[in-house]
Amino acid sequence: MITEPILSAEAPQAADMPGDRDAWLARIDAIGEEAGYFQTVGPKHWAFFADESPTLLVTFETVDGIRLGQPDQLPLGLGIAAKKSWSHLCIIADGPTWWRDPAVYRYFDRLVDDAFFEDFDRVVFYGAGAAGYAACAFSVTAPGATVVAVQPRATLDPDITGWDKRDLGHRRLNFNDRYGYAPDMIEGAGDVFIAFDPTVANDAMHAALFRKPYVTMLRCPHFGDQVEAGLKATQVLPEMVTAACEGKLTPSLFHKALRRRRGYGPYLKAVLAKTEASGHPKRAAMVCRSVTKRLNAPRFRKRLTELEAQLAKPD
Repeated sequence: MITEPILSAEAPQAADMPGDRDAWLARIDAIGEEAGYFQTVGPKHWAFFADESPTLLVTFETVDGIRLGQPDQLPLGLGIAAKKSWSHLCIIADGPTWWRDPAVYRYFDRLVDDAFFEDFDRVVFYGAGAAGYAACAFSVTAPGATVVAVQPRATLDPDITGWDKRDLGHRRLNFNDRYGYAPDMIEGAGDVFIAFDPTVANDAMHAALFRKPYVTMLRCPHFGDQVEAGLKATQVLPEMVTAACEGKLTPSLFHKALRRRRGYGPYLKAVLAKTEASGHPKRAAMVCRSVTKRLNAPRFRKRLTELEAQLAKPD
């Protein structure tokens, strides 16, 4: 029996992290020098490359996402690739740049000119949110690549997605020059997988803009706007990315792994909240009863007691 639901870990604050930013960069530099390279790409980006095998995982991550979100302060993609001795390329951004930087464009241009991606038998691009946008946008440089994007934005161009009022401060970035509109940039890709919560209207509308026949939608209802965090907490994320790198990712495999959400606290709370909001206390009691049978969940047990008392009263 699982003793308690999987809870979403609270991200540590910068003050809690060992070492300063310069020391962290020096550490990544040393690892990159040993494994492949670590180089500056313009004023706000770096490229980390570990050369291991003909399978390449390309990820887009941020300095804070790595330092505050990863226990070992190493890129998420490196942790997945290293377990299989795969190669890994990580484009690291210093802040919410959305990777909209001519220096990044030139870096990918050089990779194309050098036939970099042609050295690999399989290439997978991964990112979430803004990084999901980047994974789709830059996948055009590696024809036939697989793309796994979680909650990707299609663009922040207000003429196209003016209905999305998130990230308003980033609309000043240019999404109309090179590598701009993500749904067009996946032209020539192999399989493209888009994971999102269909109950989040903005994410569902962005996903709908990726209309190619080789795009597969992986729906994660009740994960809200923290889909990547939920997939990481339930260990679904490394499994789906690994499957993509092995050419085995399918909707069936994904949804089978997603069953682990039945032990994930935020998901269970979202299901209960939606059920209660619909005005069906019997159904809400059924949700609580299901959870308390499988998990040690005091809040659900308390709510079940309250609901059973409510249902026992005469109309």
